[in-house]
Amino acid sequence: MPPKLRLAYAQSFVTTIVSHYWSKLTPRPTRTLRPAPSTSSRPIDREAMALAAALAELAALRSVDDAAYLVGSAYAAMLPDGFRSEHGVFYTPPAVVRRLLDSASAAGVDWDRARVLDPACGGGAFLGPVARKMVASLKGCDRRVTLRSLSNRLAGFEIDPFAAWMSLSFLDATLNELLGFSGDDQLSPIKVCDSLTQFEAGNFDLVVGNPPYGRVTLPLDLRSVYKRSLFGHANLYGLFLDLAVRKARAGGVVAYVTPTSFLCGEYYKSLRALLAAEAAPVALDFVSERSGVFDDVLQETLLAVFRRGQRGGKLRVYFVEVDGPHVDVSQAVDVPLPPNPDQPWIMPRARSAARTAARLRAMPDRLADWGYRVSTGPLVWNRFKDRLREHAQRGTVPLIWAEAVSADGEFSFRAARRNHSPYFAVRDDEDFLLVRKPCVLLQRTTAKEQVRRLIAAELPQAFLDKHGAVTVENHLNMIIPIVPKLAVEASTLAAFLNSSAADRAFRCISGTVAVSAYELESMPLPHSETLAGLTKLLRHSPSRDQIEQACNLLYGDR
Repeated sequence: MPPKLRLAYAQSFVTTIVSHYWSKLTPRPTRTLRPAPSTSSRPIDREAMALAAALAELAALRSVDDAAYLVGSAYAAMLPDGFRSEHGVFYTPPAVVRRLLDSASAAGVDWDRARVLDPACGGGAFLGPVARKMVASLKGCDRRVTLRSLSNRLAGFEIDPFAAWMSLSFLDATLNELLGFSGDDQLSPIKVCDSLTQFEAGNFDLVVGNPPYGRVTLPLDLRSVYKRSLFGHANLYGLFLDLAVRKARAGGVVAYVTPTSFLCGEYYKSLRALLAAEAAPVALDFVSERSGVFDDVLQETLLAVFRRGQRGGKLRVYFVEVDGPHVDVSQAVDVPLPPNPDQPWIMPRARSAARTAARLRAMPDRLADWGYRVSTGPLVWNRFKDRLREHAQRGTVPLIWAEAVSADGEFSFRAARRNHSPYFAVRDDEDFLLVRKPCVLLQRTTAKEQVRRLIAAELPQAFLDKHGAVTVENHLNMIIPIVPKLAVEASTLAAFLNSSAADRAFRCISGTVAVSAYELESMPLPHSETLAGLTKLLRHSPSRDQIEQACNLLYGDR
């Protein structure tokens, strides 16, 4: 189905669900459901109609918050891939919403009087629960007084008119449950707009939500507005963090669901500096399992609470596990921001890593101090498909793919995967594609579920001597010597990177599946002199356990 038709069909299907759901609300609303946008008027077949009715029955048996999540998830699942990625459509589980609002309360939000903005309110995950807290704080007030208070204090922005209608529908359902409706009640706190164009300073006590994310190309005028938080590519959620800082009053709170990548990625260095200077974090929740929390989300999830006007200092880090309707929270640890806040923020992703993170913050060395820099493999193979070769011939060099670096840290020349060929035909003017000196190869993409995030192997001198040169595909990092006399030998570096100790350290600095050059070069390391014992050990064919023990000692572990 073409994307436009699929979008219209998804909206019609969800309109049918919400219409059936509205008719089953208890208490029964005394006014009709708000009309859906005209784009959702495409007819659906009888089978889809029956499925929509069944989903409405299921939603009506649940709380309004759970119903909103169920219907929102159905809408997201039906959207064209391009629309979903462009608008960052992912709906927030109610348990996560409750935890984030509780964290906002702990940060000082007073629901009796707080003015609250959700600048990405599609689907209504936050507006209804916020309204519920406001109504509870006004217990005993006349219904009309309560509605007037909410009308003055609750606001949302949403770029998608249909998602805005969904939000209003479930906000109405929440208020119907709490207060009942009369025919003339009308609460319309949502402005349909591009939130990023609403950048004028605000006076909100709380800016809350799950902003969209994904790389975006900004028009020049908007890039100029947000330049204070940009370094290279713009990501939507980073822009929404900047927007939240603008919209929160002095002393106000920002509470967002975000990926963890802003803590460490190079593209977020300006954003980190802005946050540390104007709205430093007071609490971070690391969600320990990403599967089942946000479907199809590859990045780790963070619940972050910031205070406008807070500068640097310490914050509380919590470790959270979401299990259906429940959120289990481990005891917190206090973590300082770095003196230079545009540098990666070293944070333990689990309580077991708290000691490692603290030691890392005191370590003086980086890869450059050991005599290395990091570069991405130069060959983007799908730009040169016609020059891949199955056999060596004149003018070819070995092509080193990611699978040449095995999980146990060994180099093995092979091209085992589909479309991978072992040789590359290089031209005379392409010296930039060639690698002629030994280096340490490191896989560029690994997931937090893997046993190790760092998987490295030394590119042997003997292999280079045999072939003269190789080319390295860009799914590998190359850790390249930059000085004649290295402080740490390449073989020692490779063994260290393959250790559990180095893995624990890297997980405190990495927030995505990418093992980036920036993060590797920023990773705190033990002083080079302390690796002399590991170098000596490696000359005697040690066991894996012996190497692990030696690397643990580098971090003060036994």
